[in-house]
Amino acid sequence: MSKQKNPISGKLAVALAVGVASLAFSACTTTFPQGQQTVAERRADVDSRADDALNRLYQASPDARSAVSKAKGVLIFPRVLSGGFVVGAEHGDGVLRVNGQKQGYYSTSSGSIGFQAGAQSKAIVILFMTQDALDEFRNSNGWTVGANATVAVANIGANGTIDANTFREPVVAFVMTNAGLMAGVSLEGTKITRLEADQ
Repeated sequence: MSKQKNPISGKLAVALAVGVASLAFSACTTTFPQGQQTVAERRADVDSRADDALNRLYQASPDARSAVSKAKGVLIFPRVLSGGFVVGAEHGDGVLRVNGQKQGYYSTSSGSIGFQAGAQSKAIVILFMTQDALDEFRNSNGWTVGANATVAVANIGANGTIDANTFREPVVAFVMTNAGLMAGVSLEGTKITRLEADQ
């Protein structure tokens, strides 16, 4: 007499396997680069990648160069890695520049729910267009898009021009992948935290 398999236990095993794989995958994508580098090396890497990210932004939209020059502060996350299966996670390190000078290093993180097989990388450039917006960010103990401030993701036209209404907002962001600027994205819920000297 053959034994019948319990469908519930089978589904539970699959769910557990997916969950473990998701956690392992997320850990690999977010911690691997840091584990291979010292703090100084990580920050030098962030600085170099930040320059590259700005150059890519200027190539994608010539208007962006003027916007960056007018900003009171520019926060650049040159490589935000995302990955997962059921629950996705994003993480990246960045640098804040004021008048072209480094003013601290930050980490960003966010999560999402939905099927997201494979790792992806994007760059995020956040412009603080007013002194008040920059001061509020720098004085915060942890800063979350949507909770602490509204961030307007720049609307880019086909020829790379930026919608003028975008710069009426105190905080503006650009999001890029290797394919170029992303449209119709939201940074709602993205958390940004200042890194200590030994991180």
